[in-house]
Amino acid sequence: MKFNALVPELSVSNISESKKFYLDVLEFHLEYERVDDKFAFLSLGESQIMIEEINGSWDTGKLIYPLGRGINFQIDIDDVEKLAAALKRQGIKLFREMMENHYESDNEILVQDPDGYLLRFSQSMNPSCGSL
Repeated sequence: MKFNALVPELSVSNISESKKFYLDVLEFHLEYERVDDKFAFLSLGESQIMIEEINGSWDTGKLIYPLGRGINFQIDIDDVEKLAAALKRQGIKLFREMMENHYESDNEILVQDPDGYLLRFSQSMNPSCGSL
């Protein structure tokens, strides 16, 4: 497996709950995990992310909900409408409904994970309009 040059690692409050959200709801793939460390490496298309249950090793300050304030993660996918419908079917509220965005992608939605990290899923309808 090729690792991206930048792979964010998110500290999560409950690894089981986060894995369920990322794997079952968002349909990420589990690349590998270290069960004893409560760590998982996930991918979706060409996007990669790591999640690890909070253990005090990486804390630079008090971690309170919502985690990741001031950052959002753009994840390029093939079908934003399909994901939005799946999230709504499961009762998961979108942070921001589908909107058109003419500078990076044609469609995007924003949703928060169980710890409040903001995920921005985008879909380009124009092949010449790629990610930054």
